[in-house]
Amino acid sequence: MKTIKLLLILTVCTTHYVFGQTSQNQLPTNNDIMKTYVIERIIPGAGDLTAEQLKGVSQTSCAVIKEMGPKIAWQHSYVTGDKVYCVYKAKNKELVKEHAEKSNIPANSISEVVTVISPATAEL
Repeated sequence: MKTIKLLLILTVCTTHYVFGQTSQNQLPTNNDIMKTYVIERIIPGAGDLTAEQLKGVSQTSCAVIKEMGPKIAWQHSYVTGDKVYCVYKAKNKELVKEHAEKSNIPANSISEVVTVISPATAEL
């Protein structure tokens, strides 16, 4: 019983300490929130690009992202026959457009993700 009480006291104290260490200026604000975007890129023959060509495009994209700073991040991409669908995190749509322009990679459509569903959604 004493062990359980001690654990409860330690948990409460630790939780209080951790939350007490977070100041208001450390909490995320609306300006800090990264939104998720899906970018459709029409690239004829994209599915036929070699591993080396895809590596080159990826390196170009990563170099531009590094230059632009932490307000944009590339998550991953899906390559199909004539299109590439990319998933990005960014503060706003304009940053995604800027990245496309600087990378010289088309961004034919940029859509903000509103929600994500999966097979788990069917079980809710």
